[in-house]
Amino acid sequence: MLAAQAADLDALATIGRRRSLAPREGVDFASNDYLGLAGSARLRKAAADAIARGVPMGSGGSRLLRGNHDEIEALESEAAAFFEHEAALWFSSGYAANLTLLATLPQRGDLIVHDALVHASAHDGMRLSRADRVAAVHNDAQGFDDAIAAWRRGGGMGTPWIAVESLYSMDGDLAPLAELVAVAERHDAILLVDEAHATGVFGDAGRGLSHALAPERTIALHTCGKALGAEGALVTGPAIMRDFLINRGRGFIFSTAPSPLMAAVVRESLRTLADEPERRDALWQRIAYAERSLGIGSRSQILPLILGDDNRAMTVAAAVQAAGFDVRGIRPPTVPPGTARLRIAITNHVELDDIDALADALKAAL
Repeated sequence: MLAAQAADLDALATIGRRRSLAPREGVDFASNDYLGLAGSARLRKAAADAIARGVPMGSGGSRLLRGNHDEIEALESEAAAFFEHEAALWFSSGYAANLTLLATLPQRGDLIVHDALVHASAHDGMRLSRADRVAAVHNDAQGFDDAIAAWRRGGGMGTPWIAVESLYSMDGDLAPLAELVAVAERHDAILLVDEAHATGVFGDAGRGLSHALAPERTIALHTCGKALGAEGALVTGPAIMRDFLINRGRGFIFSTAPSPLMAAVVRESLRTLADEPERRDALWQRIAYAERSLGIGSRSQILPLILGDDNRAMTVAAAVQAAGFDVRGIRPPTVPPGTARLRIAITNHVELDDIDALADALKAAL
């Protein structure tokens, strides 16, 4: 039984790429809880207060049946106002949101131009789309422009869609969003921006890197399970986008609605971003210190230490973990072949002394 699957797992083990789940151990240099909100007293109180006023844990059905709830509607209304878009729609995860967006919004006859390093969920959504798709070299705005221009010359008459992440989760680098907006304006394209790792950390009050950049032609995905410390994902954009996804988005229509209790928690997360800028200030102080202490340049809270060889990356990761630090090795296919690395995430869970101690452990392991 499942012989083909067993053989595939054996093949992964042979090349050192078979994965397994590991417990949380050591100082946190691995999570995406960048602001330290996940276990905060403020979110715990929001959950307790919601339970006390009768908010249910489960939704009981899809949003189009019994699963809609006042807490979810309130979250979407507050999120649209916070991110300064016309409308918002809440999904159970960033993966579900990305997949549904790209499978649903681009139509037959359209073109999706995506960054070569865009997330796996975007690739899965594009495979379900009726639109054509082409990859552009990572962070090369001219490449996006050239791809759309070539498509137009070849007779393309539909809508171009530009799919990128604002902050790439394995490289820690930022998309050239202002240049991409200019490309979108030249070609009457729509910009789809996955803000998963930027929401809460970048932009005015943590609104992300795409905030205030041509909102009339931008659709943004804000993951709630990273800096917001909760769960789910909010898609923000024009009201017509929300209505179309409700009517045509299979990933929305045929999914049980997310927990109303979690909606109450995410509402508090957004309020915390507005009320407590000191959380972002503290994070950026740690990032600047880590860049100096670790000797890894970055423009974000994600510091990749690229080692190249899969085995070397995993061996160094194991040594650092044994020294008491939760740093994970990242191998293909998550990253391109030959670029295996340690992904070091800076969060408010660590102190400056922890960063110095990690630097010493890395030096010894290397």
